[in-house]
Amino acid sequence: MTNATAAAEPDLSLSEHAYRSLRDQLIMLEIRPGDAINDSALAASLGIGRTPVREALKRLESDHLVVSYPRRGTFATRVDFTELADISEIRQLLEPLAARRAARNATAPMRAKFRDLAANIARSEPGDSDQHDLMRFDIKVHRQIYAAAGNAHLEDVLIRYDNLATRIWCLVLDKIPSVAGHITEHVKLLQAIADGDGELSAGLALEHVTNFEKTIRTAL
Repeated sequence: MTNATAAAEPDLSLSEHAYRSLRDQLIMLEIRPGDAINDSALAASLGIGRTPVREALKRLESDHLVVSYPRRGTFATRVDFTELADISEIRQLLEPLAARRAARNATAPMRAKFRDLAANIARSEPGDSDQHDLMRFDIKVHRQIYAAAGNAHLEDVLIRYDNLATRIWCLVLDKIPSVAGHITEHVKLLQAIADGDGELSAGLALEHVTNFEKTIRTAL
């Protein structure tokens, strides 16, 4: 169950490609909290110029994933555990809304994809998978639900806060026995969305986000 969070898409602009690549490295802590960001080195690693990287870093700063200081440079933001409650509060309000809207608005191909994802999880053995691969899969599932909700503004906000929540999770990943249970929770949620059951979808989304916070708190 290995899924990259930013699949290569040939039609993306260089700036968008840089943004997605750097965003996912920051989310998964491949760029560690507090690390200095060297735009020249990043541009070389991505095989692009510095201008697209700088444009991407400006967007990442608005996402609260990097921070820039005059005459000091740009750094990956620290992960502040005191923000967990605030992030969870927003997600507990908006994740059910997105799930309910997805159940109502998803197209037939989207519903088929959700059924396939649910079946994939149900027949797999998440406990045997790498923890980081499971987190990448979690990101993929959430982003597809947000897209199916059919509200670009809601999607943008939820991606931002899911990214921040994932950073917190990745920082304590070695303190959690497994995230397999968190992944298997998606089965009923995806099936409910595919069936068009908005209220059940919203309730399962709320339970999923609430369980996330409880799991994190047990590791702190």
